[in-house]
Amino acid sequence: MRRYWYRRILIMILVFTISVGGSWYLIEESRASLEKEVNADTSDELLIPGGMPVGIYLETEGALVLGTEKIEGEDGQEYEPAADLVQEGDYIIGLDDEKISNKSQLVEAVAALDKEEVVLKVRRDEQEIAIRMKAVHCGRDEYKLGIWVRDNAQGLGTVTFLNADSQFGALGHGIRDTDTGQLLDASDGLLYTTSIKDIKKGKDGTPGGMEGVIIYNNYNILGSINENTEDGIYGTLDRVDTLFTDTRPLEPAGDESEIQEGEAVIRCAVSGTVEDYKIRITKVDRNAQEANKKIMLEVTDEKLLELTGGIVQGMSGSPIIQNGKLIGAVTHVFVNSPEEGYGIFIQDMLKHIES
Repeated sequence: MRRYWYRRILIMILVFTISVGGSWYLIEESRASLEKEVNADTSDELLIPGGMPVGIYLETEGALVLGTEKIEGEDGQEYEPAADLVQEGDYIIGLDDEKISNKSQLVEAVAALDKEEVVLKVRRDEQEIAIRMKAVHCGRDEYKLGIWVRDNAQGLGTVTFLNADSQFGALGHGIRDTDTGQLLDASDGLLYTTSIKDIKKGKDGTPGGMEGVIIYNNYNILGSINENTEDGIYGTLDRVDTLFTDTRPLEPAGDESEIQEGEAVIRCAVSGTVEDYKIRITKVDRNAQEANKKIMLEVTDEKLLELTGGIVQGMSGSPIIQNGKLIGAVTHVFVNSPEEGYGIFIQDMLKHIES
């Protein structure tokens, strides 16, 4: 009897040991498998390459000063009240105690003036400055400042990529004011659907361009622009399915060493549909002063040369793909040689998404 209970106790201990040991082994195997999955998920993020044209609308933070002008006062004399006080490229952000966000608010504030002495608040080189000046009395309770301003920019460009969080990058260069040449300090912006109606071919000395139809209404809004930088515009796409019909992702080039001189393609929709066109990367300048001029390229695709003459305005942002990876985007064209241009490295664009 004693030997029987002894055997039973040994069997129970053995079963317990096997059960616990087997469970521990399964847990360790599951943990190792999970670690592999996590490591795989946290590798370089895949991106969906773009190539589709979009309409762009940007609003500035304040009213952008374009220049000053002379005004005839009530007495028949000419005055230029803002000369040497405001500068081209300033942003008017206040008039007396009223905050100014755009041109319309500035016009309303000036129309409501009932005195000559005013304080104009401007933002200049990231600093806020209070400028005391005299408005010109033009009669019948009308005052003028003699300042030309703008508060928005519109145009056409190409989307470069979309990530898993519906964040996009486009253009590969910033949007600048056509008069001042300065990068627009944008407070808000929207992407709109567009369709290409015509293409003006580029010729030596004359850059070509894509001409599209953009209807600025709520129905055609694709997403919002959050940032206008030297390296492109960035934001969030709300209607992914409207813009992206092909959602096959590509791995982005991890560093500049992966970009090689030689054959590559750019993706754009100059024919009306998104297609790949052959190019040749002629130089990779890792020490370029401007990030959006690190890649030099030449269009070699006969079809694209026939359609556009090379690179035209509106193609900025067209993805550059080499060896199955998204390596960058087209940014500029050589004015005297439209088949040649510059590009930006993809990681220089992704920095703005991460921030």
